Amino acid sequence: MNIFGRSFTSRRAEGSAAPGAAAQGAAGTAVLPDPAGHDPSMAALSGAWMVDPAHSRIGFSVRHAMVTTVRGAFTEYQSRLYFDGEDPSRSSAELVLATASVDTGVEQRDAHVMGRDFLNASQYPRMTFKSTAVELAGDDVYRMHGDLTIKDVARPVVLELTYIGFVTDAFGDERVGFDGTTTINRTDWGLMYNARLAQGGNMVSEKVRLQFDIAAIRTPSGR
Repeated sequence: MNIFGRSFTSRRAEGSAAPGAAAQGAAGTAVLPDPAGHDPSMAALSGAWMVDPAHSRIGFSVRHAMVTTVRGAFTEYQSRLYFDGEDPSRSSAELVLATASVDTGVEQRDAHVMGRDFLNASQYPRMTFKSTAVELAGDDVYRMHGDLTIKDVARPVVLELTYIGFVTDAFGDERVGFDGTTTINRTDWGLMYNARLAQGGNMVSEKVRLQFDIAAIRTPSGR
């Protein structure tokens, strides 16, 4: 599999691993049965892909004061991506996000989220997601099981991924899109901070929705 940083200077990956390396990494992913009727045309999408940061977003949303929703994103990350369109169970993904790269649009709030009350970025500079199994859940819908690690606490999560589509752009690059989401309880990872409201309830909801809006470009090794 190839390692792709969020920041890059070219539309095409540099120093990409060989296709065999991707298959070897995918082999560590558990095999789950696919429902009948898997679209064989998806086999053409098999290979390694590079996240296009200009058109991707890894974000979160959480209810604040019980009346509004705060949204933010991680602006620095690396990823390992491999998609097997013929056998989705061999697909895999790994994300490493910089906890100090939180951006909610408000500097003071960003500092609070990155501070000791929440992510404690100075002590825990990274949070990670690593897939453990992938299954086809329905038409254009995949269910990716994996381990999410925050503040050195690893717990299983299930990411629901929807295949958006595939195109060849004006530069000749092959592009594929996926949208993914999962909801977690932040206290399961030790993010315990909260303040009570006078009317009852918490200032910050314990439920956090994670969102993965991924646009990816096929790497030269995947062609």
